[in-house]
Amino acid sequence: MLETGRLARRAAVLPAASVTRGAVVIRPLGAQSRFSLRTRPATAEALGTVAGFTLALPINRMSTAGERTSLRLGPDEWLLIGPEAETDELAEAVSAEFGERVFSLVDVSHRNVGIEITGRNAAHVLNAGCPLDLAEAAFPVGMATRTVLGKAEIVLARTGVDAWRVECWRSFATYVHGFLAEGALDFVAVTG
Repeated sequence: MLETGRLARRAAVLPAASVTRGAVVIRPLGAQSRFSLRTRPATAEALGTVAGFTLALPINRMSTAGERTSLRLGPDEWLLIGPEAETDELAEAVSAEFGERVFSLVDVSHRNVGIEITGRNAAHVLNAGCPLDLAEAAFPVGMATRTVLGKAEIVLARTGVDAWRVECWRSFATYVHGFLAEGALDFVAVTG
């Protein structure tokens, strides 16, 4: 059974201001609703979209519609991100659209923190601690996956040619933000 009702939000763990290093900007994202959705691939394909979230995606791809973003992280796993003010409504809408179908929806809003990194050297900054090939041909716009950044597990999504979204656990947020800010220092002399 889905439990509704909001827990008190935790205090922000990152500074509200952006960090700019040369041509790289690292910006903590505001509070958002986040859900871990698990269901059978056939169920997701049959539904296509629930509550404005696209489920019918290839693995390691993302889709954004307005303020709602869905990231397919595995055969039966999605990360759904939406407006914080709509957390309860989104949970209820997703549950209603699944009806009697088998699924699991867990509110992880309090667990995750989002960080945006933009600029022409953003991929290089990420590669300071991420082992993936982040060239556009290998990791195109709209791709999303689990990976690591330094010592922290993250979800990485390419939202634009020079724009990325990093999702990490709140307990790793200060480390991840600091890692990105330090990695960007290498580009200050080059670009700035």
